[in-house]
Amino acid sequence: MRSAISQAPIAPMQASSRIKKSSMDVMPRDGLRFILTHVLMPLLGFALLLFVTRWLDGDQWIADRLYALQGGRWMLRDAFMTQTLVHQGGRDLSIALWAGAAAAWLVARRRAEWASLRAPLAYLIVAVTLSVLCVSWVKSWSNMDCPWDLQRYGGLRPYISLWDVRPIGLHRGACFPAGHASGGYAWLSLYFFLGAVRPRWRWAGLAAGLGLGLVFGIAQQLRGAHFASHDIASAAICWTAAVATWQVFRPSLVRSRWLAAGIGARETKA
Repeated sequence: MRSAISQAPIAPMQASSRIKKSSMDVMPRDGLRFILTHVLMPLLGFALLLFVTRWLDGDQWIADRLYALQGGRWMLRDAFMTQTLVHQGGRDLSIALWAGAAAAWLVARRRAEWASLRAPLAYLIVAVTLSVLCVSWVKSWSNMDCPWDLQRYGGLRPYISLWDVRPIGLHRGACFPAGHASGGYAWLSLYFFLGAVRPRWRWAGLAAGLGLGLVFGIAQQLRGAHFASHDIASAAICWTAAVATWQVFRPSLVRSRWLAAGIGARETKA
């Protein structure tokens, strides 16, 4: 009798409890707490930073000091460290990371043992792409100048804020939000990707996206290419795109966690 019981298939209640536990491994969790911690609080934080930089003249305060430290000119505009290594090299790195994720997804499509990575990799590819495209779209109509274009910093143009009417005849600006920084902040989506693949590593993914964005953004500020608010706006857009894409992909990501735990295979055989 005992041997017969031990060989019996998993009871539906037991399987259900294991599925529930596995689904909870996909972080972050849904509900009001998710909206508070991953939507409202981050957006309020970004709004506060934008208020300080845009409306309390934080942009000019930071740029004035960076400009003065370089002797009243943008000495680092064409420097190897900022222009070649971080600007050009960082752009190439971001493209290479995206191409690597796309290649991994193609491999996962063909290899059964990588099946649990298909949805997470698809999420990552879409989220990164959407982040960069959204920043580029806003940049196409925002019509704001770079610091190095402004009279205050050795340029020829007056300062025109985001909501001011641009004088007729003044060439359009294309510096808000920060396009280059978006190539780093787009990888904030690693937080959600690793939340589906290795939940304990999700904070490392968030740190990686923040780190890349900060390095790219600070380098551009040192060159005179962007104000701090340009980078903050890019980070806000990239995080919003990552969260929105997560909500679309979440059912597939939960199923991927089941598959990784072997639960889906057992259910198929039952």
